[in-house]
Amino acid sequence: MSFKLDRAAGFAWGVLAYNLFVILWGAFVRATGSGAGCGSHWPLCNGEVIPRADSIQTLIEFGHRLTSGVALLGVIALVVWSRRARPPGHLMRRGAIASLIFIIIEALLGAGLVLFELVAHNASVTRAFSMSAHLLNTFLLVAALTLTAWWASGGGALRLRGNGPLVLRLGLGAAGVLLVGMSGAITALGDTLFPAASLAEGIQQDLAPAAHFAIRLRVLHPVLAVLTSVYVVYTAWNVQAGRGSLLRNVAIGVTAVFALQLGVGVANMLLLAPIWIQLVHLLLADLLWMALVIMAAVALAAHEPAAAPQPVAAGMRAT
Repeated sequence: MSFKLDRAAGFAWGVLAYNLFVILWGAFVRATGSGAGCGSHWPLCNGEVIPRADSIQTLIEFGHRLTSGVALLGVIALVVWSRRARPPGHLMRRGAIASLIFIIIEALLGAGLVLFELVAHNASVTRAFSMSAHLLNTFLLVAALTLTAWWASGGGALRLRGNGPLVLRLGLGAAGVLLVGMSGAITALGDTLFPAASLAEGIQQDLAPAAHFAIRLRVLHPVLAVLTSVYVVYTAWNVQAGRGSLLRNVAIGVTAVFALQLGVGVANMLLLAPIWIQLVHLLLADLLWMALVIMAAVALAAHEPAAAPQPVAAGMRAT
């Protein structure tokens, strides 16, 4: 791959970075219980275009809506720029369109949380399901933006045909990370709705027979995280073997981020999930997901499909 960073590619990476900031702000909205800061109004805030700052929750939620709107405009600009800077059929164009689709879905999911009052202290199964769907779409948006920036920088097309085993291994790793992320979203919701005053109290909550399902996931989430980490790190090193320094560096990055993420996860439990650690935990999850997407893009672009076996008769005629 010949890496190039022209203005269009730089803008694509910038849009990706800005969306990570918006994602973290969204998590801050949830962690501070500010999701109802604009009431059940959308796109207006408390029925106003520019609301009165009656509370800090209103400022936090309205700020998130403003930054989300800028993110949407940024992706629209990315689509326009990709069409001007790249020829028809270029992968950057396709990635930008996919990013636009996912960010529109993201806005609709966020609107649904507000309009159906699945925010603040709502502890329903519907809210947990909606948050999981929201996080799944967020990861797909990040993947689309990452690929857009990667392709804008010279990344090659993915070769899926003939690479079934490699696609399967990478797909299982991606599915595992998505599952861990969705369980983590519900776990974070449980930490917000049912905070514990001490580690001992948190363990008692986990073991209580009538514990809320979001609390019960606090035990399942780290188990899934460890199992997924082992599989993904093993896959990363297996995939990179003999395929160049770029994939080896990506494998090193995946291993380092996973190790750091597990350490932050342990600190999150021991310190009873303070907001700043929740945000760091989410940021690392996004960075890990980006690394996996790039690893898959590099591996599938660099790996030549296995050649189809020649018919015996053809071989005999050749002799």
